[in-house]
Amino acid sequence: MSYIQRMRSVVDAEKVRLLMEAIGREARGAGCVFLVGGATAVLHGWRAQTIDVDLKLDPEPPGVFAALRHLKDDLSLNVELAAPDQFIPPLPGWRERSPYIGKFGQVNFYHYDLYSQALAKIERGHAQDALDVRHMLEAGLVDRVELRRLFEAIGPQLERYPALDADEFRRSVDAALGAVPA
Repeated sequence: MSYIQRMRSVVDAEKVRLLMEAIGREARGAGCVFLVGGATAVLHGWRAQTIDVDLKLDPEPPGVFAALRHLKDDLSLNVELAAPDQFIPPLPGWRERSPYIGKFGQVNFYHYDLYSQALAKIERGHAQDALDVRHMLEAGLVDRVELRRLFEAIGPQLERYPALDADEFRRSVDAALGAVPA
């Protein structure tokens, strides 16, 4: 954790909402912002706080980078441009499965596809990630059989991600899902 991250406060659901409202106010045009990771967790309520807000901009709202440059300081939060498709292949239909949050100004906000988030968390393998995936499964936000099917769908593309160990990823998915048939 950097010095700047230690100085900024933790992020709760209210702070995520304030960020979305501010981005909507300051963006100069239409676009979509997908929330990822801890931001999804706090808005869904299975975590009270997170240390940063991960975002994917697609399509990028005009002016959003200028807004983020000062909003992170104004709101005392960390903002990262990070999404599952940077770490694992994009899942087919991810955009259509991304739950809609709302529109602020001309900007539409979504949670990045929860199946993609779950698989990226399984691949990363941190303790908090495992708890998040367990919550998604227990709350019915992702279905075990569908998660397995989507993992199998990206199997042929795993070689395009050299930092990813496909065999270890498969073992991690197997462990997270238990005895769900492939």
